[in-house]
Amino acid sequence: MNRFLLFFIILLLPLLLFAQNNPNVLLLEIDRTIENNSYYTQKKELKITQLKALLYHTTTPNRKYEITQKLYNDYQSYQSDSALVYARQSFQIAENLNEPEKLNQAKFNLVSIMGTLGMYKEGLDVLNAITITSTLNLKGSFYGVSRVIYGQMADNASSQQEKEKYLLLSKQYRDSCVNFYPTHSTPYIIAKADWYLDNKKHDKTLDLLLPFFPKIHQKDPNRAIISYIISQVYKQKKDRDQEKKWLSISALSDLQLPKKEYISLRSLAFLLYEDGDIERAYTYIKRSLDDAVECNARLRTYEISKMLPIISESYQQQNETNKFQLVVFLISASFLALILLALLFLLFRQMKKLSKAKRDLSLANDKLSELNAELSTFNERLNLSNNTLTEANFLKEIYIGRYMDQCSDYLGKLDEYQKKLNVLATTGKLNDLVSAVKSKQYIENELKEFYANFDKTFLQLFPNFIHDFNTLIIPDEPIQLKEDEQLNTELRIFALIRLGIKDSAKIAVFLRYSISTIYNYRSQLKNKSAGPRDEFEEKVMQIGTSNK
Repeated sequence: MNRFLLFFIILLLPLLLFAQNNPNVLLLEIDRTIENNSYYTQKKELKITQLKALLYHTTTPNRKYEITQKLYNDYQSYQSDSALVYARQSFQIAENLNEPEKLNQAKFNLVSIMGTLGMYKEGLDVLNAITITSTLNLKGSFYGVSRVIYGQMADNASSQQEKEKYLLLSKQYRDSCVNFYPTHSTPYIIAKADWYLDNKKHDKTLDLLLPFFPKIHQKDPNRAIISYIISQVYKQKKDRDQEKKWLSISALSDLQLPKKEYISLRSLAFLLYEDGDIERAYTYIKRSLDDAVECNARLRTYEISKMLPIISESYQQQNETNKFQLVVFLISASFLALILLALLFLLFRQMKKLSKAKRDLSLANDKLSELNAELSTFNERLNLSNNTLTEANFLKEIYIGRYMDQCSDYLGKLDEYQKKLNVLATTGKLNDLVSAVKSKQYIENELKEFYANFDKTFLQLFPNFIHDFNTLIIPDEPIQLKEDEQLNTELRIFALIRLGIKDSAKIAVFLRYSISTIYNYRSQLKNKSAGPRDEFEEKVMQIGTSNK
């Protein structure tokens, strides 16, 4: 049994290592994490709620200080405004305790969160009021916080001169904090690696960080920071696959903690945009912006806002291309369906002729014994029937062969068109792709015409749909159409449901509304149902059928 278990582990080990190092697997894991965002958020909120309850029932100042410190740490990269509240509360408690070490730590927290919120003047006022003693830990923390806030000021500087000034100060404080942090501590490793990276010492950076990375706990926020620094090493070394891998690891750590103030997912989104993975890039950059806004991280919001329009425009262009392909496919499929119906009609006529010929042959055989005298005449009629059968079989073969050739020809044309679009999309020929797309006004006109064609086609299939639909709702509140309308938004939603499209997300994409808007329309009409509310959509599905 033990041997079998060992063999099984050895067999799976390469697969596990492959999954861990494969960027595509990491991207799928990020997709699942974003999709299950509520799970990680609920865990975070539960922890914070428990700490708040504990703080409410705590009376001793030292214990209150510890809890406010924990609340600050949980809120620091999650909700900046709340982090500032608890940093100030912790500072007040530390002042009353009159313990220098706790008071200085509270001040460092205030400076850090004020930098995140863009309160640089207030943060520097607090920082300049700190008295540095001979304690090494205090000096290291002081220089480390100074490095962070001046780095944030450099990123947000309005002129190149200011940017260079603050960036120089940030580097000087970084170089100083390395000398005062305990050797082999996480802050020391991060500061030292940043110095190596800044001085293009790529191999030394990797030699320092790669052995240290496996020692970091999964829930340690520094895991994302270190993996991000590793990604920047590979970025400078022009190793795109490794850069994407470590950015993915960093982003995954940020999302699963979860944190709202981060940089890795945004950087990964732009990398994917350059690789042509537009849909995933748009999802990542939008999630980054939503988190930054929710966290009130002003610098991150500003940085993301510069990238979002670029990715968003490409995403919209890709959507328009996909919609155009869908329209072409629907038109081609409709044309093929018409050809199929015509061939079936001709085949039915030939089958009727064949059936008639068989009946004639049967009558001739029944009369054979009675018509010996007219044998020659009967043989002639029999030959005629055989000729008719031969002709019918020949025509059937011709029609079937022509149908198969035409189907194959149309499938080939569809395949060539799809390959052409795939080549343009996958080779990144954006200029060629853009040239194939009309202006937004054209797209809006096409959408309007598309919806009009949809309305017309649907009403041809279900001419009594509006009348039958109104019979399902309260008589006092029927659906009223404008003079030039065939269907309105409410009727289109339930027209799509009648065609079998029940997913609100798919309906929202089709009609270009938000999911919540579609949900509200559906709920409002259900509430107007003349019968049981839960049976409303089922009755809509029965419109136009004979078994209502």
